[in-house]
Amino acid sequence: MKKIALLGSTGSIGQSTLSLCESYPDRFHPVTLAAGSNLDVAFAQCVRWRPQLISIATEELATKLTTKLREAGITGIEVVHGTAGTVRVATHPDANFVVSAIVGVAGLEATYAAVLSGKTVGLANKECLVAAGDLILAAARERNVDLLPIDSEHNAIHQCLRGGQPNEVKQIWLTASGGPFRNTPLADFDHITPAQALKHPTWVMGQRITVDSATLLNKGLELIEACRLFNLPPERVRVTVHPQSTIHSLVEFIDGSILAQISVTDMRLPILYALSYPDRIAVEGKTPLTFDLAALSQLDFQPPDFERFPCLRLAYQAAGASQNHCIALNASDEIAVDAFLNGKLPFLGIPRTIEKVLENTPTGSPASIQEVLSADLRARDLARTYLP
Repeated sequence: MKKIALLGSTGSIGQSTLSLCESYPDRFHPVTLAAGSNLDVAFAQCVRWRPQLISIATEELATKLTTKLREAGITGIEVVHGTAGTVRVATHPDANFVVSAIVGVAGLEATYAAVLSGKTVGLANKECLVAAGDLILAAARERNVDLLPIDSEHNAIHQCLRGGQPNEVKQIWLTASGGPFRNTPLADFDHITPAQALKHPTWVMGQRITVDSATLLNKGLELIEACRLFNLPPERVRVTVHPQSTIHSLVEFIDGSILAQISVTDMRLPILYALSYPDRIAVEGKTPLTFDLAALSQLDFQPPDFERFPCLRLAYQAAGASQNHCIALNASDEIAVDAFLNGKLPFLGIPRTIEKVLENTPTGSPASIQEVLSADLRARDLARTYLP
């Protein structure tokens, strides 16, 4: 039985994880939950799953959730809040598997704490490795902790790598749908609205990651994550635009062979792979995850256009520069995307802001999680100075 500490329980990955717990009640059960600010969903999850411990964003929300549970006659659930609460969720002694699905560096401390406590981690939070990959991976090696990627692309690579040895890998390929603006005339980019950017052609995701997919910054973060996870330099991690999103990633070996992972575009599949690793288990539940081979009737691949997607170019630059630059890339993007979503920054202002921050970021690598968080805050403050 996998006893799960679920970080980000009210988000899309969190809810998909819980749907798998419904489908496999004898295999997976959430014992602790870390929610965000969605009080109603957090309460409903408490009613359904009766976790031993739940953390919610703020003290005020924790008080409200405690009251709602008491009024519903539900006992035995400890309610905590904030970063300290999330760390407690991640390190709970009864949990043996942590799903890290909190977006952004907000999930960093809890994920690092989970690794330090020796728990297997299913990683859906790419920002953790972007900002603190060296520290997290070193801690995982020291404690023999498995870090299992849940991001569909890295999960695909992980599966493909089971067909060869690390020293046999020539390069890996991350596929990108190209987002909603793959064919939009460049002249129209100045007029892209948040509503347009939030219409992803393939995946249903949160707002920030959807905008990042439109700029291909998300693919840039995945590039950095892949470099960390699979110990490869940026020049051996390639990106190809694949509009059908049928092939999730490819691994090219030194003998010329290429292994590709193909599946339906449903996040339950990579989550299930991570939860059941190293085994594979039969799909259960109302919605099948089976693949229709007719979807392979057309497979298109093309190199990314760096003029159209400057954020991807900036990610390659950051990956080849230093850990500080990777932190700055992610932090400045969060600030710029938030400004864009609130109508305070044009779409093309996102890469412009990121580039200015990167140009003014010193080379270096933080030696602790606190230094990572300090570098993150400095980059955010710098990004705000470049906003209109």
